[in-house]
Amino acid sequence: MYDYLIVGAGLYGAVFAREAAERGKTCLVLEKRGHIAGNVYTEQVEGIHVHRYGAHIFHTNNAEVWRYVQRFADFNRFTNSPVANYHGEIYSLPFNMYTFNRMWGVVTPAEAAAKIEEQQRAAGITEPRNLEEQAISLVGTDIYEKLIKGYTQKQWGRPCTELPAFIIRRLPVRLTYDNNYFNALWQGIPMGGYTAMVQRMLDHPAIEVRLNTDFLADREAWKRQAARIVYTGPIDAWFDFRFGPLAYRSVRFETELLDQPNFQGNAAVNYTDAETPWTRIIEHKWFEFGKDAAGNDLPRTVISREYSSEWQPGAEPYYPVNDEKNAALLARYQALTREEPNVLFGGRLGEYKYYDMDQVIAAALGKAREEFGS
Repeated sequence: MYDYLIVGAGLYGAVFAREAAERGKTCLVLEKRGHIAGNVYTEQVEGIHVHRYGAHIFHTNNAEVWRYVQRFADFNRFTNSPVANYHGEIYSLPFNMYTFNRMWGVVTPAEAAAKIEEQQRAAGITEPRNLEEQAISLVGTDIYEKLIKGYTQKQWGRPCTELPAFIIRRLPVRLTYDNNYFNALWQGIPMGGYTAMVQRMLDHPAIEVRLNTDFLADREAWKRQAARIVYTGPIDAWFDFRFGPLAYRSVRFETELLDQPNFQGNAAVNYTDAETPWTRIIEHKWFEFGKDAAGNDLPRTVISREYSSEWQPGAEPYYPVNDEKNAALLARYQALTREEPNVLFGGRLGEYKYYDMDQVIAAALGKAREEFGS
């Protein structure tokens, strides 16, 4: 009945569906949740676009991807400049001269570099074997103890000495006063929210979307509906967890509507001490400068506290756990995909891979080119 059955209405599924539809293919998109857009879903609460599944700030150096998303949304000029709260002490993120001045009272880049080098030498680390040693070798012990250790252990649920070094190798460290977190040519938030952007991607006569529909609950019947399947759900679930489940970190959100105009003065505040149970608080209105679509100041605000946890069946999987055990398990599942010639596995869950949004879109565009040619 359809050329393609696409499981999941997140970014990967929506982009692939749009590319297929524009090449004359009919697509049925099945979404288990009651809404489109996957984890980038935003819902309006009193004029505020609330990021239900955590903060999503679009950023990319990929010109093709940037042109692509601009077909479906205009983007504002939001710049990601989070701050860290350590027992009430406020530090700038990413680590830059504001951070070093607050931490050590240094003023010049030379003074900051000397302080970091002094602590690196004292630690005596030559070949970092884990995240703790990698962090200390990059920024010294003071910043590691206050701004990295507690936050990271809350996020991953493991001591930093048990986490691989590569997780933090891209840690931004700048001897400038630049507090823009991303080194990206383009960044921002889609005006009108991510849901509206994904809705425009799916708005095509050749695309049909069905919500609240669990493909895996009746997969054999759904398989008969299309010649090809694009599957963006968990790869281990497709194979009925034959070798056991892959591990994830999950996130729980406590969201509140507050009768005040300003709670924390910034979109994202990370709580880096070990004692605070949440990892960060998001104040959603500041992604759009505290104004509604008409440019009026919003009198109330919405905040979300984020709590990291180990994934359990029934919870939402967020971050793949990139260790040797899960890499070996993934390889076994990937080998099974060769027995499914008419199924394309893609996206964060289908590939068990941490993706930024632009990488998801680039991967979907690449898969479409493989499938259809240029």
